[in-house]
Amino acid sequence: MVRNDTTFTLVDAPEDLDYHDPHVAEANDQRIEKEKAALNLPPQKGTRAKLDEKIETTSVAHREKFVLVFAKALMAFGAPSHRIETQLISASTALKLNGQFLHFPLTVMACFNEPDEGRSRNHTVKSAGGFALGQLSKTHRVYKDVVGGEIGADEGVQRLRKLLKEPPIYGTYTRCVIAALCTGIICPLAFNGAFVDMLAAAASGFAMCWLQLVAVEKSPLYGNIFEISVALIISLVARGLSSRWGQLFCYSAISSAGIILILPGYFILCGALELASKKIINGSVKMVFAIVYSLFLGYALTLGSDLWYIIDSEGRKNREIAAQGFERFEFTHGSFVSDNLTTVEALTGLFTFANQTASNLPNPYHYVPTGCYRDPDWPWYRQQYPWWAQFILVPAFSLATSLWNLQPLFDVHTIVMVLIGCVSYATNTLANKFIVGRNDIVSAIGAFVVGVFGGVYGRKVGSTPFTVMVPGVLLLVPAGIAEVGGLASNYRGAEDDQYSSGVILGFRIVQVAIGITVGLFVSALFVYLCPGSKKNMVRRKQAAIFTF
Repeated sequence: MVRNDTTFTLVDAPEDLDYHDPHVAEANDQRIEKEKAALNLPPQKGTRAKLDEKIETTSVAHREKFVLVFAKALMAFGAPSHRIETQLISASTALKLNGQFLHFPLTVMACFNEPDEGRSRNHTVKSAGGFALGQLSKTHRVYKDVVGGEIGADEGVQRLRKLLKEPPIYGTYTRCVIAALCTGIICPLAFNGAFVDMLAAAASGFAMCWLQLVAVEKSPLYGNIFEISVALIISLVARGLSSRWGQLFCYSAISSAGIILILPGYFILCGALELASKKIINGSVKMVFAIVYSLFLGYALTLGSDLWYIIDSEGRKNREIAAQGFERFEFTHGSFVSDNLTTVEALTGLFTFANQTASNLPNPYHYVPTGCYRDPDWPWYRQQYPWWAQFILVPAFSLATSLWNLQPLFDVHTIVMVLIGCVSYATNTLANKFIVGRNDIVSAIGAFVVGVFGGVYGRKVGSTPFTVMVPGVLLLVPAGIAEVGGLASNYRGAEDDQYSSGVILGFRIVQVAIGITVGLFVSALFVYLCPGSKKNMVRRKQAAIFTF
């Protein structure tokens, strides 16, 4: 669907208003002048006209080039896909261009019309995609400088091209260490892993990142099966570790944490956001792809576990023997006698009470939804972390997630990201205490709090809410999945092992993503309907379009 009227788009979607857009600015001139008078600020009549005159001094070709490079930068650095069209329309309108845009996954089709001359120019912009929070913030600054008249469109093009050509801010081995920190920390935080499980998950994350950055770059053919092969290998190694050395390691904790960085949680979230924004084509394509991709991961985990049992023929038998060791039987002599007026004959004899696993239920010894069995007599490195460890693990994971998404370490926004991540986890944990079995509602509550904090910060500081909200939103995905059963498939019988359907993994992620989507939209409505700072309204530095 090609949008022909920018004014209609703005009226139809008020949450996407960009206060740099001249249509919005002109509509609000009278209100802003009243606010200036209330603040005793001198009126600045003709500011919009001077800005328009300065913009029109730049050639049309340079302005069009800026919009096209801006579109490429948005896709390359991971801007929220459901707002890309709105961002481009606002940019072209501010630059006095008659532009129409159609956004597909990793592709933007642009058409610039010149009604006076009766011609139009069509362009197709493609990008490989990616995620870089630091570069996305810089892209937003360039956008504001250009449409605000501080720099010309030609200089904006040069700055954006420089950003696109810059290598990642962290090297290969640094990113591998960051990946190890992410997977290692999330293991005890979301999947109740012990210290030894944490080390194994960290090693899995390091190996996964190295394959992604080195092996995939050298062999594009391997990139087609990268995620499936990594999930299979991690599951195989985790099953092998859990079957040896006296059940030292926990399979579910290692396998779930090891693949947390390749889960399509953010991809499904973007699809749900686009569907909620009435972008049917993009949203449907992303949702279907992410669900099928999740099925691949689920079956890869299953296959990896089965392969180990093929290699180690005694592993399956040892598992059942170990589970049987936890069965208990109590024998009691006595009688069952009715204690009311019913005429039931008393039963006298030997009664046996058994505590064992039913054949149609998951084995609790090997598959606890949020971890593995921990004997109280085991040493500390085989026990779950105490509750106070969350005060260390949550900020550490928020920081590691920010760095993994290429956020500069020494940046004031990084501190805000860590704080919002901590608030996100605390809200999610507290909501789970009171709302049991409704993970979609819990995720919505967590996302709402993240959206409110990020939106308020963006309005007060004039920054991009999206970048500071990302770690908090991403933290909700593994936490939500862990609450609804984790990632690893469960065995369902002692005699005939049957895996639970791989569809469950896709449904779990979709359930979490839908809850997050609702929470983010409600928070955006709440933040941008509330009155903000008058000085920020005067400056027109609202950043609504750079949020979820």
